[in-house]
Amino acid sequence: MAFTPLDHLRGARIWVAGHRGLVGSAIVRRLAEESVGELLSATSSELDLRDPRATEAFVERHRPDVIFLAAARVGGIHANRTAQAEFLYDNLMIGANVLRAAQMFEVPATVVLGSSCVYPRDTLQPIPETALLTGPLEPTNEGYAIAKIATLELGKMLRRQYGLRVVSLMPSNVYGPGDNFDPLHGHVMASLIRKVATAARDRDDSIEVWGTGSPRREFIFVDDLADAAVFALKHYDDDLHLNVGPGNDTSISDLAHLIADVAGWSGRLEFNPDMPDGTPRKLLDVSRLTALGWSATTDLRDGIARTLAWYRDSMDRAAPSIEPAE
Repeated sequence: MAFTPLDHLRGARIWVAGHRGLVGSAIVRRLAEESVGELLSATSSELDLRDPRATEAFVERHRPDVIFLAAARVGGIHANRTAQAEFLYDNLMIGANVLRAAQMFEVPATVVLGSSCVYPRDTLQPIPETALLTGPLEPTNEGYAIAKIATLELGKMLRRQYGLRVVSLMPSNVYGPGDNFDPLHGHVMASLIRKVATAARDRDDSIEVWGTGSPRREFIFVDDLADAAVFALKHYDDDLHLNVGPGNDTSISDLAHLIADVAGWSGRLEFNPDMPDGTPRKLLDVSRLTALGWSATTDLRDGIARTLAWYRDSMDRAAPSIEPAE
């Protein structure tokens, strides 16, 4: 059957796996703008994606036309380096089970959300898609990265062997409303926003920032990523994954100062070089996606302001949603 992009959305039954997480919830918001037929979802307590039979039964029962695979076990540098086995196993099983079920029940299209951590620690900058598997990974997130690479490669092999349409996206560091703001287990952006917001509220004079502040990272606002996922579903059909990001990066030091400025906090940032920096730089080459006609629209300051406002509102309401359910 010829690839007819809009037919995958108009009236389609769409399963967003991980719909309550950072990326999944943004995809749900984005799909509200489309003429979809039905949005399917299940919480982790209702459906354990590590269980192959349960996953297959869910897909067989609901027969989705499209799957957005946004479910994952995620965490920052501390969580990744201290629970490598769990990060590898859980994400490996989630990816394998969902893709296998999609193949078994002939789901017309699946969009896989990966991570830029799949690339080698030391590689070309900006990082092209072809850099995958050309060098050693960053040791602090090796388990998570291997699971994501395996999911990516499985999607590619299922496409080649069975004709399964799998589109894989590799985003830069994702942030936004609904992130995990735990200072120990969250990603760098969310952790810094929480530290700065708390310091501003409590009128603290300083906060600790892990590492030297020199590593450079590229950040994409989660709603931009959700838009890219829908765009790729409509306009892309190839087994080579697509990088997704704004195409520019910043140092962790500059990021921390920017968050402090947005929050209106003028305290002192104390960098702790005894904590790991991780990969020195991760800037993606997004020229292939840009050539298709998509680019990010949320600049870093605006995205931080929107995320900070969401977090402060969550603190004011003492909402349990400060940490995502999945």
